[in-house]
Amino acid sequence: MSSSKSKLERWEHRLKKVFDEIDVEFEAEAASGKFGRKPARHPARPPAGSTSNREDDGLFDIGAAFTVGIGSKHGPGYVVQARIATLETLPPGTQKKFEKAVARRLKEKLPDAFPGVNLHVDLDGHVYKIHGDLSLGSL
Repeated sequence: MSSSKSKLERWEHRLKKVFDEIDVEFEAEAASGKFGRKPARHPARPPAGSTSNREDDGLFDIGAAFTVGIGSKHGPGYVVQARIATLETLPPGTQKKFEKAVARRLKEKLPDAFPGVNLHVDLDGHVYKIHGDLSLGSL
């Protein structure tokens, strides 16, 4: 079976789908009032779900960037990027709580997205990182 995408592109696409799923969940929960008063979305960002990339719309910007892991206790991996896109000043600790909630959901969802792949989500310094078996397996 031939594919026009490389193994790396397919792996990262699968990871992006996990982040998009988490984004959709957070947008719905924020809209329902689960987190209390919802901060105003940054005025330069379109409403949730209105662009082709969930990272570019709505209140939440969730994704990851690969790092080779120099100086890291976990080595290479994907640094989790979780941002609440607002101009409002958020209560102290809100950003860290959000990052922790994203990490918790990643821990729940990664085994289903990457069955049989040994991936971990841990704090690495002050950021969360996805690390472990990044060998691309049998994609």
